[in-house]
Amino acid sequence: MSLPARGYAAIDPKKPLEPYSFVRRDPRANDVVIEIKFCGICHSDIHQARDEWGGSRFPMVPGHEIAGVVTKIGAGVKKFKVGDHVGVGCMVDSCLACENCKRHLEQYCLKGFTGTYNGQERDGSGLTQGGYSNQIVVREEFVLKIPANLPLDGAAPLLCAGITLYSPLSHWKAGPGKRVAIVGLGGLGHMGVKIAHAMGAEVTVLSHSMRKKDDARRLGADHFFATSDENTYAQLRGHFDLIINTVSAAQDWNSLMSLLRTDGALVVVGIPEEQVPVGAFSMIRGRISLAGSLIGGIQETQEMLDFCGRHGIVSEIEKVAMKDVNAAFERVVKSDVRYRFVIDMATL
Repeated sequence: MSLPARGYAAIDPKKPLEPYSFVRRDPRANDVVIEIKFCGICHSDIHQARDEWGGSRFPMVPGHEIAGVVTKIGAGVKKFKVGDHVGVGCMVDSCLACENCKRHLEQYCLKGFTGTYNGQERDGSGLTQGGYSNQIVVREEFVLKIPANLPLDGAAPLLCAGITLYSPLSHWKAGPGKRVAIVGLGGLGHMGVKIAHAMGAEVTVLSHSMRKKDDARRLGADHFFATSDENTYAQLRGHFDLIINTVSAAQDWNSLMSLLRTDGALVVVGIPEEQVPVGAFSMIRGRISLAGSLIGGIQETQEMLDFCGRHGIVSEIEKVAMKDVNAAFERVVKSDVRYRFVIDMATL
């Protein structure tokens, strides 16, 4: 029997989100049923709900920063029990058979992973619907354990913002002796500062203005510079081992690459709407790498949650009621949040 669910959905890209009732699939043997307690608001929720990237399908229940409690498990579930604190991130399925999936890189599934929302169920049964709702059904392999010492509200954004920064920091080996710059101190960037600091790296924040300097220092940054100050680029030329760019606005990546040491890497995790021109000389002068990174696989996401549990890391959040989600969307677009909105599903 299908499970009745309720939440808020985008019915049309030109309209605000509104209350929406729908059904979740009948839980299968390997499924976990989760009562959603909190769901973070990611800027990508807004892009997709408003069809700003194209290809959106409606009605759409957004949300892929999900934290909740297990209420039911299928007969074949081995890793979870009723009452467990769990999370669901950006994926709810993949082929699990391709080269990348076998390497625990489900986010790069060669057949395409199934998004938590705005995706097509792999059996063709319908669209996936996300976490702006009271419950969700997810196959065991894509459910994550949230450490007991982390509050569910602050942990919810770790399922996207947290892993989006942890994955490149881990892959490019941020740690003691490494100079790491985080470009942009928003929902993504503030997680990068916390995680890089906990890894033992020397952390610098590069922000447009000096407005968030005190916040950056409180979060763990060692240094803070304004990219609007032309002296910044001269002062920091050839300084960093790793720069992670979280900014989605148009930006000069060539200037950022000038701040890298030999063999340094600029890793892009923000997605500008326009293509960004890059010059060859920016890379060949010091064997510089320009790279991108997309969330993380399930194994790495669990690794990130365990790391955050050991270090007591959660997102800086502002909780909002479900009825205020449209106002929260507008504030996200204006960068008027420090640093992540989280919807309290008790208000649904």
